[in-house]
Amino acid sequence: MNYEPLSIIPVIDLLRGHAVHARRGRRAEYLPIATALDVDISGDAIALARLYVERLGLQDVYVADLDAIQRGTFQDALVASIAQLGADVWVDAGITSVAHARQVLGTGASRVIVGLETLHSFDQLDEICSDAGGERVAFSLDLRGGLPMIAAGAAISAQTPEEIAASAARAGVGAVIVLDLERVGTGAGVDLALLAAVRRTVPGVMLLAGGGVRGWDDLSRLEDVGCDGALVATALQSGAIDPRAPP
Repeated sequence: MNYEPLSIIPVIDLLRGHAVHARRGRRAEYLPIATALDVDISGDAIALARLYVERLGLQDVYVADLDAIQRGTFQDALVASIAQLGADVWVDAGITSVAHARQVLGTGASRVIVGLETLHSFDQLDEICSDAGGERVAFSLDLRGGLPMIAAGAAISAQTPEEIAASAARAGVGAVIVLDLERVGTGAGVDLALLAAVRRTVPGVMLLAGGGVRGWDDLSRLEDVGCDGALVATALQSGAIDPRAPP
């Protein structure tokens, strides 16, 4: 195989100040990461970020602040420390307002992630894009087993994933992330059919896949269906994907 790989964006999941191993979206069961490659991480998010940026040479880092997503407690100092390493940092912190987006961008983050599981309306997303600039906003199409995770009480109707992605694109986001929590940390592979359908629906928006990426073959398949990048954690930490030595 000889191809120019799509962008690899490494993931750091933060929980109570630690980098944790995410699996199937069962956040109550997440435990601190012990090692990545041959490095003792012991839950140290900065050490994991350094591995991604300085050792693997990756230019972007995706940070999911699970405390902020679940309880509204933003780990701003830790996110700021990760941003100081020099990578472009994408942050999902349960953002639902312009004020919160500004707070996250104020830590040095390059982009904010607005996730379906915490979004109340597409009007909110439109306001965030208008204020921050759509190129600095990504929409996370949060799924569980292929089904959209719509927040309780949200003014978002039960639509197909493709329709939801189209609504996000109309709000002005610069990127759409298709993230199936049921696949995260499992090595179950990616839903190529869904990603292809979303790509057809939002042809002009950056498209990223998250959850289930196993190795280089999956990255090649994602590129074939039109993805621009992939969120990867376990496959990087295990060495199944080594950006320094692409196939």
